Amino acid sequence: MPDRARILLVDDDPTFSRVLARGLTRRGFDCRCCASAGAALACCEEFGPSHILLDLNMPGQSGLAALPALRALAPEAALVVLTGYSSIATAVEAIKLGATQYLCKPAGIEEILQAFSGQRPEVEPATQPPSLERLEWEHLQRVLNENQGNISATARALGMHRRTLQRKLQKRPVKR
Repeated sequence: MPDRARILLVDDDPTFSRVLARGLTRRGFDCRCCASAGAALACCEEFGPSHILLDLNMPGQSGLAALPALRALAPEAALVVLTGYSSIATAVEAIKLGATQYLCKPAGIEEILQAFSGQRPEVEPATQPPSLERLEWEHLQRVLNENQGNISATARALGMHRRTLQRKLQKRPVKR
């Protein structure tokens, strides 16, 4: 391999980024880590990644908002969104904006590498319908996405107080 594959890891969790970068380096990647969308945009221009692993929930600009700019700076790069705050609405939006794949945390290195190649990881079908809490989470995410991430507009659309919505959104999504 004349030129090592270059991966840009964009996640605000430094421990997660460090462990993942170490594992990917052992598998032949040249890794750069960024803790924010702004830092990722600056790094992307000079680093020229062949792969981008992007977290959605970060302080400042979200990964979803930065995705089109990252895609413009590295149009040939395989871009995988990896998030602990997954929802159907954000998955659909990420794919529409140009993500190669969308994964939920926790995900192992092998699963991430499969996603970069465009393969879908094997998922076991749900044996039970989603819980009411999960359905509420999905609905909140869908309406938030329809309002371009605007908390106040989303709260008005849902008929709830803005702070109540913020508290609900800060919680991790309920497992199915």
